[in-house]
Amino acid sequence: MNDLLGPALVRNTRAAVRMTLYLLFTLALIPVQAVAVSMRLRLRESLPVFYHSVCCRLWGMTVVVNGQLAQDRPLLLISNHTSYLDIPVLSTIGALSFVAKSEVAGWPFFGLLAKLQRTVFVDRRRASTAKQRDAISERLAEGSRLVLFAEGTSSDGNRVLPFKSALFSVAERAEAEEPLMLQPMSIAFTHLNGIPIGHALRPHFAWYGDMALGGHLWTFAGLGRTRIEVRLMPPVPANAFRNRRELSRFMQDQVQNAVAASISGRDTDLTPDAVALGSASEAA
Repeated sequence: MNDLLGPALVRNTRAAVRMTLYLLFTLALIPVQAVAVSMRLRLRESLPVFYHSVCCRLWGMTVVVNGQLAQDRPLLLISNHTSYLDIPVLSTIGALSFVAKSEVAGWPFFGLLAKLQRTVFVDRRRASTAKQRDAISERLAEGSRLVLFAEGTSSDGNRVLPFKSALFSVAERAEAEEPLMLQPMSIAFTHLNGIPIGHALRPHFAWYGDMALGGHLWTFAGLGRTRIEVRLMPPVPANAFRNRRELSRFMQDQVQNAVAASISGRDTDLTPDAVALGSASEAA
């Protein structure tokens, strides 16, 4: 494993350089995005795509996208969740906002970044299901594309945790309204320096349990080049399912199969559009 990770001096130097560049770049763009959000400029959607594409390059992440982001608006994307790294990776594929637990809003620095990307903060307790639904519905009514991490927490990256059907309550819209379109999406960290990432290395990318954020971020920043695969499956209308539990099971099967395929290297042929998206993320 040490041969793949490289000497400690090299990793620490790389981490220091990447962290410095990341902070300088981020601090320079924070006021620009703050003005764009406050004035409701179109830049508030396009700037995060540019920002995260550059950040992925700074962190040595190559994002390969298989499939296409649906053009439906509003759109709710359903994804698995591995770590805080999912945010910059998924943000490279289009103008997206995220649904996050309310605690994230209070995080130092990263809470501010989440607010500037117009994150929808929800209370994940079961008693707050109605409030969750209303908060997400309000943003979807504006025509937003939202990403929902349906596991309700992050996993070790080797598997997909059971989806929480309560999080799909927003799909139960009034019959008079247009059915909400949902698109299953998966994310998997697949290679480090061209070598497949196995169980032993995956904790360097997955952030879960009681892992300390600072130490985990520093370790990741010191690694070499990482390949991440994002798979976008065809969107489906919410009213194609009898209830949210059936919808939840369908989405979990779709995402779970896609993650397994990415990790195992199966079905890796990309369409021309997917190659272009991946190349754009790498070259930004």
